This record gives sequence, structure tokens and C-alpha cells, in this order.
Amino acid sequence: MYIYGHRFIESDSFYHIPNIDAIANTPSNSTVYLDFSEDNLETINYAISNEVILALGAVNVTEIVYASSLGASFIVVPRELAKTAQNIANNYLFDAKVLVHISEESEIEELAILGVDGVVFSNAIIKINS
Repeated sequence: MYIYGHRFIESDSFYHIPNIDAIANTPSNSTVYLDFSEDNLETINYAISNEVILALGAVNVTEIVYASSLGASFIVVPRELAKTAQNIANNYLFDAKVLVHISEESEIEELAILGVDGVVFSNAIIKINS
């Protein structure tokens, strides 16, 4: 299980960006994060075409499928969507890893039992302005 942002497990950060210009303000080889939306398609396509590692937030099944089809490396979903997202990812053999955004350590056990690829704490997501 991948664990991002836990206080005693070293991990990479995710850089939450608002637009294409903000990518330049992230470290090289970093993972950029943004929520899936039609408004973000230009930024998503730019990131993928420039081989930027991309994490996409998804809030429903359709967005999960879009995120995988667009080439995201990580798909970040809310806890209530965790099992469904992981089942879809396993069924369709997604290359992307399913991560669940959590706030408490106690959530790790339940998500591990569900077979979710990983979790991400809020402190692993760094907000970048353009």
C-alpha cells in the first residue's frame, strides 16, 4: 500500500496546480495534482503530452474512467468511492493507482482491507500558485 504524507513514512509530495503555468513552479519529476473537470482538460493534456506525472481527483465513476483513459498515474478519490474505484481499476487493469484522500491514521486499516492501492494525507498535497 502506498502511503503519502504520513508523519513517519518518507514519501513524495503532490503539487496541486491551478493551470499550465503553475507546472513551471513545481520541482522537476514531481507529481502534479488537479481535480478532473472539463475546465482542466487543457492542463491535463499538456501535462500528459509533456510526460509530467499526473494525479487526478475524481468524484464519480465516470471521472475515474476518464482519468485512467487520459493517462493519469494516480486517481485520488473520496473514501466513499474507494472500493468501487479499486474494483474498476482492477477489472480494467488500470495503469493508474487508486489513492484515497484521508485525514486520520485510523482510516488506513479499513482501506488496506478493501485492497485500495494507497492513501494520501492532506499534508502531502502542496498548493502551487501560478
